[in-house]
Amino acid sequence: MDLLDNPRLMEPLLPSEGTKVLENLAVELVSAAAGLAGKLSEDTVRAVSGLVRSMNCYYSNLIEGHQTHPVDIERALKGDYSREPHKRDLQLEAFAHIEVQTMIDSQTISALDIPRADFIIWLHREFCSRLPGELLKNRDPKTGKEVVVVPGEFRRDEVLVGAHLAPVASELSSFMRLFEERYNVDRLSRVTQIIAVAASHHRLLWIHPFLDGNGRVARLFSHAFLKGLGVGNALWSVSRGLARNVTEYKSRLAEADRWRDGDTDGRGSLSQRGLIAFCEFFLAACVDQVRFMDQLLEPAGFLDRVRRYCAEQIERKAMPKGAFEVLREVILFGPLPRAKATEVTGYKERQARSIVSRLIELELLTADSPRAPLRLHIPHAVVSAWFPRLYPG
Repeated sequence: MDLLDNPRLMEPLLPSEGTKVLENLAVELVSAAAGLAGKLSEDTVRAVSGLVRSMNCYYSNLIEGHQTHPVDIERALKGDYSREPHKRDLQLEAFAHIEVQTMIDSQTISALDIPRADFIIWLHREFCSRLPGELLKNRDPKTGKEVVVVPGEFRRDEVLVGAHLAPVASELSSFMRLFEERYNVDRLSRVTQIIAVAASHHRLLWIHPFLDGNGRVARLFSHAFLKGLGVGNALWSVSRGLARNVTEYKSRLAEADRWRDGDTDGRGSLSQRGLIAFCEFFLAACVDQVRFMDQLLEPAGFLDRVRRYCAEQIERKAMPKGAFEVLREVILFGPLPRAKATEVTGYKERQARSIVSRLIELELLTADSPRAPLRLHIPHAVVSAWFPRLYPG
């Protein structure tokens, strides 16, 4: 098996039927995700979604060894890039990731289309075409030869990923056709569709269709697949769960890369046990992240953290009294007409305008124009207080 030129060598593409632990995790994930978006107003969901996309980008890039501080990500979103070349490149990489996920989140994409090669190529092209040239260079560790990654193009060279020799470049289209066929959701039960998200995440990385960018593409692919199945949304990210257990993530991927270990390890060429173990890890990470965000977004707890933050800022004279009342209204009910600020705060018009102006200055409120309704914005400065443990440290 020196050359992987037969797509059947990546069997099994799904764990064997009747794997109760995976079925239970799939059901638990669907149940946990069902009520997540209904906790807050639509506009608050929009604001939190922007925060989670930045978080997803942070953790997905962190898995690749690219650490971009959340503050630098926030600056990139404002067009404020570092003069230091490497830091600027990482900011551009973060911005690229966020833009692609925003496109995924803003579209209605059928789960039928997501496992298709053209969608995966689209993901790679959109992500890599936004990267600076320096991050598109790839050096062969054996030959030292430098090649440039072409956005949206399958690799033309053979690659060794750790101990795994990826399929030969000339047969990538054949491998992807089998990938599309086996992960066609019309052929799968509802529970198996969810398990297929986990299995396809590994098998896409096993195929390693691109010269570089496969990890980010695979995680964006999984986000899109979950969303297409009506389980994922912009309020939670599996990348956080994978990055928080990155050593296990990589070891489980490697276990699923292995060849079958005897007649008790499935009927395909690859290890059935390894694939089941990876799927269990992946789905458990998804459940954990949904429950984590569900707890953070529980309205009473969320508002209590905002209240305490405002009280501390008011005591420090950094925020005027009445600020929490405005934020509470926006969080619970969405865009607030400016004229209603007097009613919400109980203060006269001039003082209410002063409160609103300060909240805009602190980037806690935003508006499309000077007369437009006020909407919630969540800058990094409040993340540790409003959403504790979202980022490490």
